[in-house]
Amino acid sequence: MIRYLLRRLGNTLLLLFGVSIILFLLSKAAPGEFLAEARLNTQISPKTIAALRSQYGLDQPLPVRYVRWLGSVAKGDFGYSLAYNMPVSSLLWPRARHTLLLTVPALLLSWLIAIPLGILAASHRRGWIDRAFSTATSTLVALPDLLIALLVLLFALRTRIFPVGGMSSVAFQEESFTDVLWHMVLPVMALVVGSLPVLLRHVRASMVEVLDSSYIQAVRGHGLPWRTIVYRHALPAAANPLISLFGLSVAGLLSVSLLVEVVMGWPGIGPLLIESILSRDLFVVIGGVIFSMIFMAIGNLMADALLYIFDPRIRMQ
Repeated sequence: MIRYLLRRLGNTLLLLFGVSIILFLLSKAAPGEFLAEARLNTQISPKTIAALRSQYGLDQPLPVRYVRWLGSVAKGDFGYSLAYNMPVSSLLWPRARHTLLLTVPALLLSWLIAIPLGILAASHRRGWIDRAFSTATSTLVALPDLLIALLVLLFALRTRIFPVGGMSSVAFQEESFTDVLWHMVLPVMALVVGSLPVLLRHVRASMVEVLDSSYIQAVRGHGLPWRTIVYRHALPAAANPLISLFGLSVAGLLSVSLLVEVVMGWPGIGPLLIESILSRDLFVVIGGVIFSMIFMAIGNLMADALLYIFDPRIRMQ
């Protein structure tokens, strides 16, 4: 298993290396830079601009800047923020924790809801329960993630049941666990509603395929209870595509969470990325994307490990 995971980890590192090269090439092609607005200020001399460009390494060729950035990655800094005048990692680690505080509960809730509902729909396919789930999931899939986040925000503003914006209320001088949990409800709800329909449809499709197989028909011939057939025999047989989907769902949740954080005012990576893109703070943008890719890679590695455990064919290979 260690050999298998090391090989997967090597592929992931190559992927991150390729993504970092593409990000640097795109940054070169993008118009403007961090000091572009400073040039418009008549009180700042051209010599000062040139000195700042030299200090931040903006006057060096792209390969040199990339090599220097790799050196900072090796130190754990991930570059230097021009706007905040501090290492990028010092900015991103707290924001990354806030993002994970949303995505991890949303991921667990989505799967905990999708698996039993998908099994229920597959067990009653072509019945009214299956039709109701199909109609609901089709409607939710058609809604853009931005619209879902705005509807959740509208619900909060109209009902005033849940707080909106930030992680804690102004009344609390220090963050309280209950207060943070109360602020998490709406963003997590938006993430769950956005990701649940796709997961539910995949669970249903996998279970329908397994329930129609000759293997399950033979098990039913032994007169076992339906619940035993579904949860003890059918669900493990349908686990492989669902485990593979688990890694992809991590990527989907991370991408949607950046949007939800901006709309709901959650202090995660999303608002920092938007701010850095607008101010052209290059290394913060690159660091934020790399951090998101690392989280996606961790999700895929977890899915690979689960596949190795549950699928004997992978162990034989």
